Amino acid sequence: MPRQTLTAIVPTLNEEINIRECLETLGFADEILVVDSGSTDRTVTIAAAAPRVRVLAHEYLGNGPQCNWAMDQASHPWVLIIDADERVPGELAHEITGLLKAEGGPAADQYVLRRDNVFLGRVIRHSGWGSDRLVRFVRRGTARYPERRVHADMEATGRAPTLATPLVHYTFRSFSAYLEKLHRYAVWGAADLYRSGRSAGFLTIAFRSGWRFLRTYVFQGGFLDGSPGLVLCALQAYGTFLKWARLWEWRRFEKMGWPVQLPGVSGPGNGKGEMGSEEATWG
Repeated sequence: MPRQTLTAIVPTLNEEINIRECLETLGFADEILVVDSGSTDRTVTIAAAAPRVRVLAHEYLGNGPQCNWAMDQASHPWVLIIDADERVPGELAHEITGLLKAEGGPAADQYVLRRDNVFLGRVIRHSGWGSDRLVRFVRRGTARYPERRVHADMEATGRAPTLATPLVHYTFRSFSAYLEKLHRYAVWGAADLYRSGRSAGFLTIAFRSGWRFLRTYVFQGGFLDGSPGLVLCALQAYGTFLKWARLWEWRRFEKMGWPVQLPGVSGPGNGKGEMGSEEATWG
């Protein structure tokens, strides 16, 4: 019996630094979909020159919606979702290929991939990052992402074995790039909170950001990762501060009758100042 076939999906936005190496680790896939959301660098050019790659353009409204749309475009029954800053080691590629070659195909419909997160040149083993596990290898149509911008991880709908070899995730390119990502995710996270009716005040902002650092650095052992652990935990606490502070700002705008512009709503505004774009008020 011929092996089951696989589409690898790689969402991108200005990933010219990462995309070539990422695609090189996906050579075992029968098709690679690079789903780009408006890159202004050489990402698309590099990707289009790689074997078995189809480049598709699609507006980015969050990781969940983007990956769900991409899965619907896949040509093959199995899907592997990889970020551009991740790499598939040869051992993991061999595991996945072995499942696809098995008689009748993989025994489960979804599989969990562990992930080694590299920050400042070191694999982070603590602060909550050492237990990173994600549903990423699935039979198409058996699982979907939640339709959210942030914290949109696919959940298994049944038995989901964990593969032995982890992905390698290079999270840190530079401080400027990492801070830009923190700011972007803070705005998206605040927008999700705003739409769900949440509010924030002094105690919320102070407690949540302070607790984030205390939890990750002390109780989850971030201090055991040395200087990279300290920097990482401090940056994560800063991102939490930004998210809740932005929510507080938007509620303040609302009380004063000022427009609130939230990112990532497709279509026309909803009467609350929400825009169908990436636009956000930074204040």
